[in-house]
Amino acid sequence: MALNIKPLADRVLIEPAAAETTTASGIIIPDNAKEKPQKGKVVAAGKGTKDEPITVKVGDTVLYGKYAGTELKLEGNDYLIMRESDILAII
Repeated sequence: MALNIKPLADRVLIEPAAAETTTASGIIIPDNAKEKPQKGKVVAAGKGTKDEPITVKVGDTVLYGKYAGTELKLEGNDYLIMRESDILAII
């Protein structure tokens, strides 16, 4: 299913990874104690600016800051839209 959203300039649309539901030792984490994921997949990217072309591409898995970007809900899914400079690394 194609999204009808195209980020402009140096913006990137990211689908966050699912939050952890259990700890390594098997303890179930309740919904209100889950941490926001800091990893996600690039769904769409803008063209970049004249001085700085976009380096990430659709399909890349990236790490970003905990409070980076703006959350939005589109067609029942959660997404983040942020500047490429808010992305810390491609993994």
